[in-house]
Amino acid sequence: MYTFEDLIQIVEKLRDKDQGCPWDKEQTHESMKKCLTDECQEVLWAIDNRDMENLCEELGDLLFQVMIHSQIGKEENEFTIADVIDGICRKMVYRHPHVFGDVKVSSTAESNELWKILKNNEKGKKP
Repeated sequence: MYTFEDLIQIVEKLRDKDQGCPWDKEQTHESMKKCLTDECQEVLWAIDNRDMENLCEELGDLLFQVMIHSQIGKEENEFTIADVIDGICRKMVYRHPHVFGDVKVSSTAESNELWKILKNNEKGKKP
């Protein structure tokens, strides 16, 4: 079975300037926008149709979108997949103090309200 590390290496090789795939090598964040939209729609279709086999496949396609954008970011010295992973982990831990800290919530509604407050606090810090 392939691993996440294998996936990183596969995407790097697809975009390799000498040995990579011509199509993959010429992609940019902008050129991949339609592919990202299409893959998101296919994930939603699989969910709507309760097609778990297809959902698994489509989530893989969506993950590939994240990976290729991360590889482009790495090549352009903007960000890496490690930065993406670190960012989402930090966000999830920060926005779930009732799971990772000592805050108590007693309902989904309270959890959602806390999420909104923390998200607004985060967004207020960004320009």
